[in-house]
Amino acid sequence: MFKQNKLLILLGAGIVAAAVIWYSFMRDKTPAPLLQTQDLTAGNAIESDVVTVLLQLQAVSLSGTIFSDPAFISLQDFGREIVPEPVGRPNPFAPLGRNVTSTSTTGRTSQ
Repeated sequence: MFKQNKLLILLGAGIVAAAVIWYSFMRDKTPAPLLQTQDLTAGNAIESDVVTVLLQLQAVSLSGTIFSDPAFISLQDFGREIVPEPVGRPNPFAPLGRNVTSTSTTGRTSQ
Protein backbone atom coordinates (compact mmCIF):
# COMPACT_ATOMS: atom_id res chain seq x y z
CA MET A 1 0.00 0.00 0.00
CA PHE A 2 2.88 2.38 0.84
CA LYS A 3 4.48 1.71 -2.56
CA GLN A 4 1.20 2.57 -4.37
CA ASN A 5 0.90 5.91 -2.53
CA LYS A 6 4.57 6.66 -3.22
CA LEU A 7 4.07 5.87 -6.90
CA LEU A 8 0.99 8.12 -7.12
CA ILE A 9 2.83 10.99 -5.38
CA LEU A 10 5.81 10.66 -7.75
CA LEU A 11 3.49 10.48 -10.76
CA GLY A 12 1.60 13.62 -9.63
CA ALA A 13 4.85 15.51 -8.97
CA GLY A 14 6.12 14.49 -12.41
CA ILE A 15 2.95 15.77 -14.08
CA VAL A 16 3.18 19.09 -12.19
CA ALA A 17 6.88 19.44 -13.08
CA ALA A 18 6.14 18.68 -16.75
CA ALA A 19 3.34 21.29 -16.76
CA VAL A 20 5.64 23.93 -15.24
CA ILE A 21 8.39 23.21 -17.75
CA TRP A 22 5.93 23.23 -20.67
CA TYR A 23 4.45 26.56 -19.51
CA SER A 24 7.89 28.15 -19.13
CA PHE A 25 8.90 27.17 -22.67
CA MET A 26 5.58 28.03 -24.36
CA ARG A 27 4.99 31.50 -22.96
CA ASP A 28 6.03 34.64 -24.81
CA LYS A 29 9.49 35.64 -23.61
CA THR A 30 9.57 39.14 -25.08
CA PRO A 31 8.93 41.64 -22.30
CA ALA A 32 6.42 44.39 -22.83
CA PRO A 33 8.07 47.74 -23.48
CA LEU A 34 7.94 50.21 -20.63
CA LEU A 35 7.41 53.09 -23.03
CA GLN A 36 5.40 52.97 -26.20
CA THR A 37 6.25 55.26 -29.07
CA GLN A 38 3.90 56.59 -31.70
CA ASP A 39 4.43 56.06 -35.36
CA LEU A 40 5.71 59.35 -36.76
CA THR A 41 3.67 59.06 -39.93
CA ALA A 42 0.45 58.63 -37.93
CA GLY A 43 1.36 61.67 -35.83
CA ASN A 44 1.90 63.78 -38.94
CA ALA A 45 -1.44 62.66 -40.37
CA ILE A 46 -3.24 63.68 -37.18
CA GLU A 47 -1.47 67.03 -37.12
CA SER A 48 -2.37 67.69 -40.74
CA ASP A 49 -6.02 66.87 -39.99
CA VAL A 50 -6.02 69.36 -37.11
CA VAL A 51 -4.45 72.03 -39.29
CA THR A 52 -7.04 71.40 -42.01
CA VAL A 53 -9.92 71.76 -39.54
CA LEU A 54 -8.42 74.93 -38.08
CA LEU A 55 -8.08 76.46 -41.53
CA GLN A 56 -11.71 75.59 -42.29
CA LEU A 57 -12.82 77.21 -39.04
CA GLN A 58 -10.78 80.30 -39.76
CA ALA A 59 -12.63 80.76 -43.05
CA VAL A 60 -16.02 80.86 -41.27
CA SER A 61 -17.44 84.34 -40.86
CA LEU A 62 -20.17 85.08 -38.34
CA SER A 63 -22.71 87.68 -39.31
CA GLY A 64 -26.18 88.51 -38.02
CA THR A 65 -27.95 87.52 -41.23
CA ILE A 66 -29.13 84.22 -39.73
CA PHE A 67 -31.38 86.12 -37.32
CA SER A 68 -33.32 87.63 -40.21
CA ASP A 69 -33.74 84.26 -41.94
CA PRO A 70 -37.43 83.13 -42.13
CA ALA A 71 -36.52 79.68 -40.76
CA PHE A 72 -35.06 81.29 -37.64
CA ILE A 73 -38.00 83.66 -37.25
CA SER A 74 -40.48 80.74 -37.44
CA LEU A 75 -38.90 78.99 -34.46
CA GLN A 76 -41.10 78.79 -31.35
CA ASP A 77 -40.08 78.97 -27.70
CA PHE A 78 -41.44 76.00 -25.75
CA GLY A 79 -39.71 76.99 -22.51
CA ARG A 80 -41.58 77.22 -19.21
CA GLU A 81 -41.44 80.02 -16.73
CA ILE A 82 -39.60 79.12 -13.55
CA VAL A 83 -41.82 79.86 -10.57
CA PRO A 84 -39.94 81.16 -7.51
CA GLU A 85 -40.20 78.81 -4.55
CA PRO A 86 -39.88 79.70 -0.87
CA VAL A 87 -36.45 79.21 0.69
CA GLY A 88 -36.12 76.32 3.13
CA ARG A 89 -34.51 76.20 6.55
CA PRO A 90 -31.06 77.73 7.06
CA ASN A 91 -29.69 74.36 8.18
CA PRO A 92 -31.74 71.49 6.73
CA PHE A 93 -29.80 68.97 8.84
CA ALA A 94 -30.63 70.60 12.19
CA PRO A 95 -33.20 68.77 14.34
CA LEU A 96 -36.79 69.89 13.85
CA GLY A 97 -38.14 72.38 16.36
CA ARG A 98 -34.86 74.28 16.75
CA ASN A 99 -34.82 77.52 14.87
CA VAL A 100 -31.27 78.54 14.00
CA THR A 101 -30.78 82.27 13.50
CA SER A 102 -27.55 84.06 12.84
CA THR A 103 -26.39 87.16 14.66
CA SER A 104 -24.53 89.82 12.73
CA THR A 105 -22.30 91.00 15.60
CA THR A 106 -20.46 87.78 16.48
CA GLY A 107 -20.97 85.68 13.38
CA ARG A 108 -22.07 82.75 15.58
CA THR A 109 -25.40 80.97 15.47
CA SER A 110 -27.57 80.60 18.56
CA GLN A 111 -29.81 77.66 19.23
